[in-house]
Amino acid sequence: MKSLEALGERRIIEIIRSRLSLMPKMPVPFGDDVSACNLGNGRLAILKTDMLVDKTDVPPGMSLWQAARKAVIMNISDFAAKGVKPLALLVSLGLPENLNDKDIGEIGDGLNAGAQEYGTYIIGGDTGEASDTVISISMFGTARKGKLMLRNGAKPGNVVAVTGSFGKTASGLRILLNDLKVPKRIGKVLIESVLLPSARLNEGLALAQSRAVTASIDSSDGLSLSLYEIGRASNVGFLITRVPIAKEVEEFAKVNKLDPFELALHGGEEYELVLTIKPKLLEKAKETVEKTGGKLLPIGKVATGEKILLRTNGREHVVEPRGYEHFKQRKD
Repeated sequence: MKSLEALGERRIIEIIRSRLSLMPKMPVPFGDDVSACNLGNGRLAILKTDMLVDKTDVPPGMSLWQAARKAVIMNISDFAAKGVKPLALLVSLGLPENLNDKDIGEIGDGLNAGAQEYGTYIIGGDTGEASDTVISISMFGTARKGKLMLRNGAKPGNVVAVTGSFGKTASGLRILLNDLKVPKRIGKVLIESVLLPSARLNEGLALAQSRAVTASIDSSDGLSLSLYEIGRASNVGFLITRVPIAKEVEEFAKVNKLDPFELALHGGEEYELVLTIKPKLLEKAKETVEKTGGKLLPIGKVATGEKILLRTNGREHVVEPRGYEHFKQRKD
C-alpha cells in the first residue's frame, strides 16, 4: 500500500476515476478544467468545483477575506480557460470552532467580493464543523457545443501563447514563507500576486468567440505542468523559445541568487491562461485580447513528440513537468 503523499493528487484521482461508471457521451473528458453534461438543443451545463483549505492553500499574511476571495478566483479561472461565463456559485464551508462572528463576516465579504468582481452571484451552500477552515466552491454556467476551449485540440505548428508573465507568485510565496530580501519597489507587486490574484475571464470569453484557440488550460499548477497537461491530452510536445518571466522576478531572483527560469516555469497559483493558437489567426487572437485590456504573449510552438523543449542561446534542453501537486507538497 502507498500513502497519499507517495501517490500524489493525480494518482489519487486516477484510482477514484477507475472505479466510477462513465457517463455515456461525456461532452468534456475527465481531467479537463471543468465538467459538463448535455442540456439538449446544443447546450451544455458547465460545472466546476474546487476547494481552498487553510493548511495547504493559505500562506502567512493572507486574511480570511483574501482567502475567501481566492477560493472564488480559483474556480473563475477554470471557467476562463474554457471561455465560459459563470452564472452562479454554491459555497460549502468547513469551519473550526476557534473562529468568531467577525471571522465569519470577513469570509462572507470575501466570497461576495470575488463573485461580484466577475459578475456572478452566490445563491446557496452548506456549512459544517471542521478541524480546519475549508471553503469549497461549486460553479455553474452554460455554453454551446463546439465553443469550449478544451485541452485536447493542440496540433503541431500551433503557436503557444499565454496571457501574462510568470514567476511573481512563486517569488511572493518565498517572501511570505521564508522572509527573503526584496527591494520595496517590487515587494508589493510580488506579495499582492499571492494575496490578491486575478482570473483572466474577459480574455477567455473573448478568445472563445475568436475561434483561434485549439487548446487552453488555467496555469494555476505552474507553466511547465500546464504545458504537460495540454501535451498529454493532445498527444503533442512543445518547443518553447521564450519564457515570459516578469521583470520583478528577474530582479528578485538576482538579489536572492535564485533561478528566474525555475520561478517562472515551475511555480504555481498563477491564474494565467496557457493556449495554443492557429497560426493564421494569431493576430486576430492578439487583437481580441487587447480589446479586453489584456495581452497575449507568444512563447513557442506545438511540436510532435511528448517532450517540452526550451531553446535558449541556441541550445535546447528538456523542461520537466513540475509544479504544484496536492499531497506531495506539504506545509510544515
